[in-house]
Amino acid sequence: MILVKSLLSWLLLMVAVTSYAQTTDAAAADVESVATAMQRLLQNATGHVLQEAELEAARRALFSEDLAARQRFLTQAKADLQEQQQLAERLKQRFDRNEKSLVEQEEALRLRVGNLGEMFGVVRQVASDLQTILSDSLTKVELPERRADLAKLSESRQLPDLAELEALWFTLQQEMTLNGQVSSFRTSVIDQQGQLVEQSVTRIGVFNAITPNGYLAFDQELGLLRELGRQPSSASMLTNFLQGQGDVRPLALDPSRGALLNLTLDTPDWRERVQQGGTVGYIIIGLAVIGLLIALWRLITLLDIQRKVNRQQSQPETPCDDNPLGRVLLSYQALPARVDHDVLEAKMDEAVLRELPGLERGQAIIKLFAGIAPLLGLLGTVTGMIATFQAITNFGTGDPKLMAAGISQALITTVLGLVAAIPLLLAYTWVASHSKRLIQLLDEQSAGILATSMERALKVETTERKGA
Repeated sequence: MILVKSLLSWLLLMVAVTSYAQTTDAAAADVESVATAMQRLLQNATGHVLQEAELEAARRALFSEDLAARQRFLTQAKADLQEQQQLAERLKQRFDRNEKSLVEQEEALRLRVGNLGEMFGVVRQVASDLQTILSDSLTKVELPERRADLAKLSESRQLPDLAELEALWFTLQQEMTLNGQVSSFRTSVIDQQGQLVEQSVTRIGVFNAITPNGYLAFDQELGLLRELGRQPSSASMLTNFLQGQGDVRPLALDPSRGALLNLTLDTPDWRERVQQGGTVGYIIIGLAVIGLLIALWRLITLLDIQRKVNRQQSQPETPCDDNPLGRVLLSYQALPARVDHDVLEAKMDEAVLRELPGLERGQAIIKLFAGIAPLLGLLGTVTGMIATFQAITNFGTGDPKLMAAGISQALITTVLGLVAAIPLLLAYTWVASHSKRLIQLLDEQSAGILATSMERALKVETTERKGA
């Protein structure tokens, strides 16, 4: 193609030169030089055509070599494909043979195992259940390591051997034996400050762990025993149980393995109950204490007065001024021998009235406190309900604990008011009855003095009439 183009170019050039030679008469003289140039141009075109031919031949040879290489690659690829297909066929046949062999082996295993398969399933279940029991058992503190590897037995997909079965049986038997024992051992205990201390602990089966200081709680997450923040009232029996003699010793036991003990400790004692009453509760308690002290003081005073009055009754001829009856008798003896009946009655009433304030002292304040205590309890109830409704307004009713403080104050203050009012009323009644008894005695003695005076006056008058 390149050769054809070169020839055409040369012919066109020759035509142009010929036309130019014919049309130009003035260039006739240069014909020879033009012919020389044309000859040289022809030679160059011929050399260029030969060069192009060589390049074309080289390219054709290169293309032929590349085609042969690709042909060889295609042939090799086809051979590899055939080899891989044959390998896949062999692997498929081997897989089918292995799958058939696996089915046969599984069937043989099933026939050999027979009923043992169900038994091994039971072993796995028992190992899993025992692992759960031991994780929250008190015996874990005394024996943290067991012979059987329960985690392996419960999760294994293989059949356990004889040694593993024997270890499982031994662990079960050991746990059952420990459940019925009372044993003492030393272990680390978390005290109330959060420190680990070495203590001597007595384990009561799987129910409770105790020390001379009180009951211990089992922390399942840490696997350790810890001291309780507050001991129940039955903790006083522990010392006698640990140090006592004899086969039978009393002990308060929690059969729920600590659940009831924790509930007991969550129940507030009387100090915490009083604190729930708040300021109003403390005021009620203060009034009750003051009122009862006044009542006790007045009761002691009236009993002392009663003792002195009884002694004065046994000695009416020698009155003393250390008791009301003696002072009334002294007032009578201070009167003239002959006195008008009305004057004597007025003097006796005056003497008795003079003793009344001393005998009735303190009764009004006791009665007042007995009446104020329930009113203060009602006040605490109202303020507690206000706090409860305020908590409901702020936080809603989703969490009952947010309302517990106000409800506790409302109920505790009511209880405290009633608890204070009842003994105050009883004390007031007791003191008032003693004072009334003494006042009645003074009235009786005053009436007796009047009767004696009138009788004496009547005898004197009768004697005078007879003498006249």
